[in-house]
Amino acid sequence: MRHLRRLLRYVQPLYHYLPEYLVYTVLAIVFGILNFTMLIPLLNLLFNTSDIAAATKLPEYSFSIAYFSAWFNHHIGTLALEQGKLQALAQVCMVIAGATLFSNIFRYLATRVMVRLKLNLLKRLREHLYESISRQTLGWFHRNRKGDLLSTMTNDVQEIEFSVISSFQVLLRDPFVIIAYFITLFYLSPDLTVFTILFFPVSGLLISTLARKLKKKGYFSQELLGRILQHTDETLSGIRIIQSFGAAGRFRTRFSRINTDFTTNSKALFNQRELASPLSDLLGVVVVVVVVMYGGKLVLDGALSGSTFITYLALYSQILQPAKNISAAVSNMQKGLVSSERVFSILDAPVEVKDAPEATEAPPFSGRIDYQHVGFAYQAGSPVLREITLSLEKGRKLALVGRSGSGKSTLADLLLRFYNPTEGQILWDGVPLNRFTMAGLRRQIGLVNQDPVIFNDTVEHNITMGVEQPDRERLVEAARNAHALEFIEAMPEGFSTVLGDRGSRLSGGQRQRIAIARALYYNPPILILDEATSALDSESERAVQEALDRLMENRTTLIIAHRLSTVRNADWIVVLQQGEIVEQGTHSDLLALNGHYKKLYELQEL
Repeated sequence: MRHLRRLLRYVQPLYHYLPEYLVYTVLAIVFGILNFTMLIPLLNLLFNTSDIAAATKLPEYSFSIAYFSAWFNHHIGTLALEQGKLQALAQVCMVIAGATLFSNIFRYLATRVMVRLKLNLLKRLREHLYESISRQTLGWFHRNRKGDLLSTMTNDVQEIEFSVISSFQVLLRDPFVIIAYFITLFYLSPDLTVFTILFFPVSGLLISTLARKLKKKGYFSQELLGRILQHTDETLSGIRIIQSFGAAGRFRTRFSRINTDFTTNSKALFNQRELASPLSDLLGVVVVVVVVMYGGKLVLDGALSGSTFITYLALYSQILQPAKNISAAVSNMQKGLVSSERVFSILDAPVEVKDAPEATEAPPFSGRIDYQHVGFAYQAGSPVLREITLSLEKGRKLALVGRSGSGKSTLADLLLRFYNPTEGQILWDGVPLNRFTMAGLRRQIGLVNQDPVIFNDTVEHNITMGVEQPDRERLVEAARNAHALEFIEAMPEGFSTVLGDRGSRLSGGQRQRIAIARALYYNPPILILDEATSALDSESERAVQEALDRLMENRTTLIIAHRLSTVRNADWIVVLQQGEIVEQGTHSDLLALNGHYKKLYELQEL
């Protein structure tokens, strides 16, 4: 129930929905009961004329069910005596038809309210879930599988819709139905109603036992579904490598194993879930048989009239379906609550890197960036950077070189505040980075990666990143300076051309130049080039390098590179090895040292 209460917070304020829903539900129940209670005068008209004469005697007025029932019987009895039983029968049938019409109208209106509540809840839940995911740091994404996140965003939210919200609707409506019908039944026959109530705790005990088993299997089922999505995503992303290495069979075997586990668990889950319905049917039949036997005895003893007993059975039959709905809802809700646990585990995940309460907007960069004795570790005891001290002055180009895993990209991530240093600090014009908001810092830093991210959107939106009213002249100038204007204008729809999933319509060099145009459009004072040309062929590299040279003009640039030929003209080069600075200086200075840099340089020359 704790998760259900948290879910209901997403439809606050509830007074927009709950009173309206309860009013419609109560009216639907009242007219539904009225519909069945009309069976008594109907049966009396058809089979018992003596009751008609007795009904013509109107008792003294009182605000009670007994008085209104006697008034109606008096009216029908008088009508039968004066105009005939057929006329009275027609009026009773009209009342039944009218009660049925109004009962269904109010039931429909109640359903509309619940649909509005459900859709608003799911809308806000998805928005909060997306917001929570988008605020997390890179380290959190490294610890959580993408397949699990996609499964939570889609299947778990859908399971909440189908199980929890639908079950909540049942639990909010059907108890009122049962209570209202039991009050009516108690009015018709107190002895028989007390007798039938004794059988309800038995079904409740059986269903609750079944629900506890469902919850455990439901959690494992959702976890396996996340693994299926993760494996499928990996296959789609790496299909070229999988097929070229002849590994499709191994991947199919692995998928089949995960899918078999999911199917086996789901089969047991569905079997137990579906057991709730036949179990409640069996219990319902048993109770009805006992009620018929006991009620029949009351009729034979003269304690209950035949028409009242038949009406009692008709009303009692209407309780069985809500009781089944409640038992099924309790079972279904368990799987939905498992999904809500997974959703709330993401919503409750702490954001490891966030703005301090007193953080302010970073001032325009004007001096230099200092790394002072910076250390960092993704996991305690396994440092990635140790005692890094270096400076990047405005307008200068600082290059970071070294073997893979030496910590080059991590230094850039720390500047962007994807992580916080575990030791030391980074200063922005003499002020620690954590004194500024992350958004303010990142607006002054442009990033061009080795594998640029291209969205399934137009060229214009990929460069301007979805700015609602982009500056067209600035957009064209950015594309021209990135050496991208020529191939953009050659596209069927120019800047309005949709680039496909991950830029599938572009070559590697074209994707890179779109990313450079993006950085040029935003015109940041600081630029980070992370292996920006390492994945390109010679011709594409030449075009991209020309665009990068244009991009780096009059900017402060941090260059991360494997190819040392791309950093020869850097103002300062820092050589990293196993997270430590082992050499630094200009290109000629480092070659003269005859150390790590020269060895790397000679290996690449060879």
